[in-house]
Amino acid sequence: MSSQYLTLYKMIVLYMLKRCDVPLSKSQIYDFILEKEYTTFLTLQEVFSELVISELVKEKTVANRTYLEITPEGDEALSFFGNRINPAIKVEIDDFLRNNSMRLRNEASILSDYQKTGDNEYTACLVAKENGQNLVDIRLSVPTEEIAQSICDKWQEKNADIYQYLIEKLMS
Repeated sequence: MSSQYLTLYKMIVLYMLKRCDVPLSKSQIYDFILEKEYTTFLTLQEVFSELVISELVKEKTVANRTYLEITPEGDEALSFFGNRINPAIKVEIDDFLRNNSMRLRNEASILSDYQKTGDNEYTACLVAKENGQNLVDIRLSVPTEEIAQSICDKWQEKNADIYQYLIEKLMS
């Protein structure tokens, strides 16, 4: 793969991170870039790796998702090389971020995960965030992995109702 193309893909990723007001996960970036057929999955993996090694982005893993955050060095690199991104691609990125802002925001702010904590015991961890602050952080001990997974799945669907229920019950 030509270093010219790798640089372009790096700039696309940095541009996406710079333009989005919530952290983006690798999978969200994969979705956009692979859907547009800009490059392949393996090339994008190489791009992510090189961005991290060169400290242009930081990785943060939360609830089995790896989020990327642009660093000051990444911001500087984008200011120098961002003009290599075709203006039509920038428009596509901006449209994607605008059209998917609610979904991207929800994926970054509604988190669920589970882990094995003992023999026949799992803990489901459920978090709802707003502006980077935890609104609610619930940990539930359950006897099976299937139950823990089900709770995590339901949290993704019903977090607003559950949060409202908790507030109403605690305020009455």
